[in-house]
Amino acid sequence: MLKALTEDKLAAPPARLDDYKPVARALDFLVEHFEDAPSLEETAAVAGLSSAHFQRVFKAGAGVSPKRFLQYLAAGEAKKAMTLGDSVLDASFAAGLSGPSRLHDLFLVSEAMTPGQYRKKGEGLTIRYGVADGPFGAALIGATEKGICWLSFAHPGDEAAQVKEMKGDWPAAAFERDDAFIAPLGVRAFAFATNRPLDKPLGLHVQGTNFQLKVWEALLKVPYGGLVTYGDIAKTISAPKASRAVGAAVGANMVSLLIPCHRVILSSGVIHNYRWGAARKKAILAMERASAAA
Repeated sequence: MLKALTEDKLAAPPARLDDYKPVARALDFLVEHFEDAPSLEETAAVAGLSSAHFQRVFKAGAGVSPKRFLQYLAAGEAKKAMTLGDSVLDASFAAGLSGPSRLHDLFLVSEAMTPGQYRKKGEGLTIRYGVADGPFGAALIGATEKGICWLSFAHPGDEAAQVKEMKGDWPAAAFERDDAFIAPLGVRAFAFATNRPLDKPLGLHVQGTNFQLKVWEALLKVPYGGLVTYGDIAKTISAPKASRAVGAAVGANMVSLLIPCHRVILSSGVIHNYRWGAARKKAILAMERASAAA
């Protein structure tokens, strides 16, 4: 059960995707300037809101208060989390779930293509796609009738490049721009990403080699707010010497946030090598750890 919280009681997520825009601006600002400990007033000004309104908007969009988010950006948090990594990961895989604090993980349903379908690279599929604003900036989302098959972060001005990359992963599929179809999927995807329960299952439709699918399945079992290394994942899939291959499979993940490749870091605790930039990875991890701690 979700416990009643004090400062970080979960607020209802934004009703509209464009309500995430000030949250995304604030997250980028806090990640870039966290060492200066920006005040609430400074951060609210960047978001273009009054302090009181910003506090409410940020908590609704990120799931935690600006103060708690900033605390979890502090140096050393990743290393602290890693000290518990092995025991948390072992327990999660033994249970076959992502842990008791994330009961709604069961509502993320992943369907992999068969080897024959994979070789056809999306032949016979129609992928509808659109851009949706989220807590970590604009995201390009693609979906088949079975579920979300692509989620990437689109920097301003590079939407066309993101669409080209998505089409490169599904070269035989037909594509249709349909923002109205994508909008409700975006609302539910971002609610899931900020640790809110869903009203019904959120489907994923993925394609990959057998090895990639094993790695992505392992990623889905890493607890919300948890961190693992490439070596941890390699051991889990019974390939202890395949850390480099695991890294390649993690990097090939085509559904960011939902298949949590951001939870894999170096054994030293260094946060690096994220397809959409280390700064965004730090923001996602800080939000998750703050929410999990609350």
